[in-house]
Amino acid sequence: MKHCLFMLMLLIFPFYATSQPQSFIEVGTFSTEKLENKIPSNWKPLTFKKIERHTTYSLVKDGESIILKAVSETSASALTREIKIDPKQYPILRWRWKVENILEKGDVRKKQGDDYPARVYITFEYDPSQLGLIEKAKFEAVRLVYGQYPPIFAINYIWESKSPIGTIVPNPYADRVMMIVVQSGKTKLNQWIDEERNIYEDFKKAFGREPFMISGVAIMTDTDNTGERAIAYYGDILFKKNAK
Repeated sequence: MKHCLFMLMLLIFPFYATSQPQSFIEVGTFSTEKLENKIPSNWKPLTFKKIERHTTYSLVKDGESIILKAVSETSASALTREIKIDPKQYPILRWRWKVENILEKGDVRKKQGDDYPARVYITFEYDPSQLGLIEKAKFEAVRLVYGQYPPIFAINYIWESKSPIGTIVPNPYADRVMMIVVQSGKTKLNQWIDEERNIYEDFKKAFGREPFMISGVAIMTDTDNTGERAIAYYGDILFKKNAK
């Protein structure tokens, strides 16, 4: 999973920048998609070489709305969106999600429990001015192999099985990825939950420093470590300016 985590960070590094002067930036407008589309517009599938079984993502109807459904059976893969956003200008992240079940073996603190019925993944782009010589050398080595610098940090907003809401811990595979528990347990299963996070403040709390530019967003439902099954649903995702 360590290799998978690195590839997830690397492959959603943006090849273009988005500059929008309005009060919000839409990242995932699943509700406006056509059901015949295999995946949402501007999103790309991400699979991992060492994981043969992939999560299935599909656009489906939920009442009068179109949403994204994820089904994972001892599998892992993601959908990614390359986009560049200034977290100082657009600090508020909003999305909605619903899960049918939690993972009995899921545990945010353990490698064998590093699976989640739903997660929203935010990456932050490489900035050499913020690194020491040794760290710069490591990132340069990655660039020589892959042709581009990987994101420098990432935040995972997760639906966990046991840990209390508000828990912030490093990913067991990578300490540059921080896991933030926004939902936990079975209490709110099978109901839509509207989430709102201040990504600017969350980054400072998680890493103890000012955030870098956002380089991409991913969603993932995975069960490859636990060997279980999970079904989740994702609604629209957007960033907005903070109300003054």
